[in-house]
Order: sequence, then structure tokens, then C-alpha cells
Amino acid sequence: MTTTFLHQPPTESLGGEYRYHLLRAAIERFQCDLVGLDAHRMVEVESQARRTFDLESLVLSSCEALDAVVPEQRIEDAFKELQGRYPDKDAFEEDMARNGLDEDVMRRALQRELTFDAVMQRVGAYAEPITEIEERLFYELHRERFQTPERRAARHILITVNDDYPENARDAALARIDRIAADLKGHIERFGAMARRHSECPTATEEGNLGLVTPGQLFPALDKGLFGLKAGDIGGPLESDLGFHLLLCERIEPARSVDFEQARARIRSALEQRRRREAQKDWISSLRQR
Repeated sequence: MTTTFLHQPPTESLGGEYRYHLLRAAIERFQCDLVGLDAHRMVEVESQARRTFDLESLVLSSCEALDAVVPEQRIEDAFKELQGRYPDKDAFEEDMARNGLDEDVMRRALQRELTFDAVMQRVGAYAEPITEIEERLFYELHRERFQTPERRAARHILITVNDDYPENARDAALARIDRIAADLKGHIERFGAMARRHSECPTATEEGNLGLVTPGQLFPALDKGLFGLKAGDIGGPLESDLGFHLLLCERIEPARSVDFEQARARIRSALEQRRRREAQKDWISSLRQR
């Protein structure tokens, strides 16, 4: 989406507002200002800035922009928002000067940017309204987006396997986890305390809490084990790449679907945004063809 020049004008002839685009591109691409760019990065920044500046200029030269007015207060608010990112006014002015900008240039650049946004919003509003048929079609074609998978509140105890330590050699680790499992039999209320005391996972500080787990989050053996338990059951020992685990399934939240009426507002918003973008894209293409 660029305006193509047969001969590109030199940077300095484009005005201070273009330098604002340079600075914005440098921050977006490399998280630094213009002073911090080497020659190679400056070429990339120049390319991006030319595109955004040319697009902005194209839109602002359109008939739709003729009566677009941005209130002075809106410009002032945007300027103060930028200034507020700095510890004080002096730091702001020093940074602007270092990048070849000043207060007047910044205000003009912000006015252009805000006017561009206003015109694009106006053009987006030309888009045809979304119909209920389109909403329902989107829902039917993307039903998976409106389903929440089963979730399980779980805790675990881990005994790692590490042959460098005798107590964590495979057989010793398995014997340790078996003893813990035996101590927990019939006493699931002790699971958190046992996890805090024995587990070699960082979750031990939270009594082995894994939070709400959905299918596919854990190691395959643990995933299969957890989702085969009933609420209140302990499973294991189960082996993973880390070692041996005991799992407690505390609570089961069944899978559920969001029906059309519940999802309708979200669907409409997504479709409207997409249609506005399409309207804006088509309008810009028509500008270029003119």
C-alpha cells in the first residue's frame, strides 16, 4: 500500500512531519530513536516511513479529507500524552531535538495523523451493515471457536529421576513415590501438605497446584492419567521425562458451548471490523487508480 514515485524526493524535502514517521518507524522496528540507528537499519526505517507518509499524504489529499477537522483539544491531548512518557518537559524537548523535531513539527505531525485516522474511520463507516444471516453463517462455520474444553483443577507431586544422586536413581525415585502414594491412600486431604514436603517441582511451594488444566497441556502420560480420573481421585505413579508423578484431580469443569445468542455481539464486532478494513482497502485502491 504505497504511492510510487518515479524519482523519490530526498528526505529533507518532505518536511518535519516526515521525520516524525521516521522516528515512529525506528521505535516500532528497533525500539530505538533515529540517533541509535546504523546505516543498514536506517534503510529499513526509511522504507517503512516512506510507505506510511505516502499513504497518509494520499488519504489527506482526498475529497473525503476536505472537511475533516480535528479539534485543537484532541491535538493538545495527543501532544500531552506523548510528553507524559518523559520524566519532564526538558527531557521531552531534548529527545525531540536529538531526532530533528520540535514542538511545532510534532503538533503538525499529530494533526496529520489524527486527521488520517478520522478520514479512515469515516470511510470504514461506509461499509454495508452486517446481517443476521452473516452472523449465523460465521457461527456455524466456526463452531470450534465457541466451545470451551473440559478443564480440571489438579495438583501433583514430582520425584525427579537423576542418576547423579543415589536417592534419585530411577529405582530409588520410584520407591519414594510409591511410599508417598501409600501414605496418601484414603487421605486426599493430605495431598497439599505432602506436595509441599516431598515434591521436587517448583509448584511444591503452592502445594503442588497446577491450576486449571485443559487436554494437551501436560506430558502425554500425565494428560491421559489426569483426564481418566474422577473428581477426588489420585492417580499414579505416572512417569514423564522429568520423573515420577502423583496426580490429584480436585475438580472437573465440563466442556461447554457458547450458543449463538451469547456469541452474537462478539461475532458482529469481528465481522464489522473486517468489513470496515475491506472498505478502507478498496477505497485506498480507488484513490491510487485515480
